[in-house]
Amino acid sequence: MKHRYLPLTESDKQSMLETIGIETVDELFSDIPEDVRFKGDYNIKPAKSEPALMKELTRLAGKNADLKSHSSFLGAGVYDHYMPVIVDHVISRSEFYTAYTPYQPEISQGELQAIFEFQTMICELTGMEVANSSMYDGGTALAEAAMLSAGQTKRKKVLISAAVHPVSKAVLKTYAKGQYIEVVEVPYKDGVTDIEALTELSGDDVAAVIVQYPNFFGQIEPLAEIEKLAHEHKSLFVVSSNPLALGALTPPGKFGADIVVGDAQPFGIPTAFGGPHCGYFAVTKKLMRKTPGRLVGQSTDDEGRRGFVLTLQAREQHIRRDKATSNICSNQALNALAASVAMTALGKKGVKEMAAANIQKAYYAKQVFKQNGFEVVFDGPMFNEFIVKLNKPVKVVNQNLLEKGIIGGYDLGRDYPELEQHMLIAVTELRTKEEIDTFVQEMGDSHA
Repeated sequence: MKHRYLPLTESDKQSMLETIGIETVDELFSDIPEDVRFKGDYNIKPAKSEPALMKELTRLAGKNADLKSHSSFLGAGVYDHYMPVIVDHVISRSEFYTAYTPYQPEISQGELQAIFEFQTMICELTGMEVANSSMYDGGTALAEAAMLSAGQTKRKKVLISAAVHPVSKAVLKTYAKGQYIEVVEVPYKDGVTDIEALTELSGDDVAAVIVQYPNFFGQIEPLAEIEKLAHEHKSLFVVSSNPLALGALTPPGKFGADIVVGDAQPFGIPTAFGGPHCGYFAVTKKLMRKTPGRLVGQSTDDEGRRGFVLTLQAREQHIRRDKATSNICSNQALNALAASVAMTALGKKGVKEMAAANIQKAYYAKQVFKQNGFEVVFDGPMFNEFIVKLNKPVKVVNQNLLEKGIIGGYDLGRDYPELEQHMLIAVTELRTKEEIDTFVQEMGDSHA
């Protein structure tokens, strides 16, 4: 028996041809000149039956090095964290995974409340007053923060630390090109934003100063100093932040940040080859009407019962071409729900404990590397990432590690030429002492 995964029989095809009044499929293309038609065979495998195809795809998938078969020390913006099993149970409910935009509050109270809870928890973590319903990811959230800043200040220059995630910087530069906004990178020094360079670059023409906390190198930026420089020139202070780190670090809102953005991936969202994930966007009340995307508000009905609605802005205000405050017209509701469920399951105490475990295990790994003769670069306060200098290309070391069942760290030479042969290593709460010790040992063998 030969089951096809595309259920189209010859009789189906003939019936469709008869319906549109032709005899062969070739007649569909009769308007295309013969001399430009492709006459050969495509370089693809012959079609297989469904069981045979499933076997082949399963075999190919088995070649992947995943987080179940390997211990991972790869971070750089996407992390291997504990995900409570309840997350998948809740987001698999049909009323959530089939839901889109809750335009009709009378039939969407569950979805609206879920989004409202996400907004509330993001505000609590970041120390900000208002958060939106989510963004596509951390990179677009950061770019949208820069565009909001330019619109609010009527200025056309943005300063961004070189220690911000390279992908986020690339997304920002793409946004900025269309809006004719100049993006200037502030160099780093000792792993954090160079304050002297920032002082020289700051001025009354700067719309925003953007930093990451912890930054791309895992280091903790001096937000108090940077905030002072930003607001001295009436620029907006934008902070991109790992939300899990905020379970242990002082939130950016306490340092006077105007906008805090980031990616909620550390909470209940799988690495999934880099996405889809879920950006968050939080602001002060002063900027809430300029916030991109959607906001869910809490109110009461005419009988005094609590209810939730989309509030403050119409979606259509973001589809006005050059007059738009944003072109973001959607959100990541399902992944935002996953993050909300994870944060709820962990609770305030659990989030703090999880963040603390990341710090403790990363510091342990850092010390073991030092004891084994490795040079650890940028030895300042960090969260769960640090940099080790190698005497071989990172690509070669990572290939050797992969053969030992370990996913190595990120090759910083891809984005920072001056950090060639430097590996960015992430240590999360899921890594055991045995995994860390084995990793350092194997790194030593590959590094030698």
